Amino acid sequence: MSLNVIRTPLEGVLILEPKVFGDARGFFLESYNRRDFAAATGLNLDFVQDNHSRSRRGVLRGLHYQIKQPQGKLVRVVRGAVFDVAVDIRRSSPTFGRWTGAELSEENQRQFWIPPGFAHGFLVLTDTADFLYKATDWYAPEHERGIAWNDPAIGVEWPLDAIGEPLLSDKDRAAPLLAQAEVFD
Repeated sequence: MSLNVIRTPLEGVLILEPKVFGDARGFFLESYNRRDFAAATGLNLDFVQDNHSRSRRGVLRGLHYQIKQPQGKLVRVVRGAVFDVAVDIRRSSPTFGRWTGAELSEENQRQFWIPPGFAHGFLVLTDTADFLYKATDWYAPEHERGIAWNDPAIGVEWPLDAIGEPLLSDKDRAAPLLAQAEVFD
C-alpha cells in the first residue's frame, strides 16, 4: 500500500502520507489513487472538482463550508507550507465545536481529508503557498458559509507568532461566531 493513514482526534478527519520515491534526481509520488485511497481509508468517494489556490505569507482563509451540497475535501500543498484546520460543526456530534490541525508542506507531502460537516481553513506559513484540493461536491456560492477564524469558543491555536496579524478577506473578517452560525444537525 502506498498510503499511510493517521487518525486525528476528530472522527473521520485524516492525515494521509503518500509513499514518496526519491533520489538525486528528485521524487515521485501518487498524489491520488482511488483504489489505494479506498483501501487505506474505507472511503469510496467521487471527487467532482479540483481547485488550486496561491496565497502569500500570513493569508488566512476560512473557516469555510457549504451548508447545502457539503463538500468533503482532500487537500495538499505543492509549494510552501500551511497550517490546515478542520472544525466539527455537526451539532449532533460529540466533538461539535472542536478542531484539529496539521502542517501541510511541499516537504512533508502530507494530505488532509476533511469530510462533509466540517469547516475548513488554513494559514500560509511561507512566502507563498500553492494549495490543491479535491472536492466531493460542486462549489455552490449560494450555500457557502463561514465561521470566525478566531472564535474563542473553538480556540484554534493558529501559529501566528512568526506571522503577526493574519491577512483576511472582507468575507472572512465578517464571519459570525460558531454560536450564531448556520451549522449541520
